Amino acid sequence: MLHAWLPLAAFAVLAFASMALHGDQWLADRLYAWQGHRWSLRHAFLTEDVIHLLGRDLSTMAWLGVLAAWIVARSRDSLTALRRPLAYLALATLLSTALVAWVKTWSNMDCPWDLLGYGGERPYIGLFAMRPIGLSRGACFPAGHSSGGYAWLALYFFLLVVRPQWRWLGLVVGGGLGLLFGISQQLRGAHFLSHDVWTAGICWATALLAYLLFLRRAASA
Repeated sequence: MLHAWLPLAAFAVLAFASMALHGDQWLADRLYAWQGHRWSLRHAFLTEDVIHLLGRDLSTMAWLGVLAAWIVARSRDSLTALRRPLAYLALATLLSTALVAWVKTWSNMDCPWDLLGYGGERPYIGLFAMRPIGLSRGACFPAGHSSGGYAWLALYFFLLVVRPQWRWLGLVVGGGLGLLFGISQQLRGAHFLSHDVWTAGICWATALLAYLLFLRRAASA
């Protein structure tokens, strides 16, 4: 199935390049040096206040808007056809962000700004490496903020059912928001590239699975 194998291949390549081939450090080194060997954009108005804080709030408001639209559709016979797609969109986006947050609770990785060489005091510990005893846990993997953007990749499947000719717009919106949130956080020193790659992978897999379970029959019809 193209929706599964093509994204899986892209994820595997990006994850391997960023983690196994040290693409994370290569990119972070350049971003850190570009900012004068400090995370000068960590507290910048655009990256912190607008993209991080306001972006998070707008994503939450968008989800509440979808939920409200589903409630309205439930009460109007003329909107019967939108009930299941709207329920899917609300559920898929919520599950995506919740799953990313859950993985963060046990993944135990640090943010770049916490690490030696990037202004911090901790050694770099890989995702599957044993963490030294006495080193407090990290909570930066995968990228929570970009999940508020990548969760909207579910718009692709929503539009595939509601307006198939617009499905690519949904992909652009979800992917674009995820990239915007993710790049902003990398510029702040909050995440490595691989953190966002895994977040995008989790969000797409969640959206695809929810589509197969709840919407595929409607799309065929």
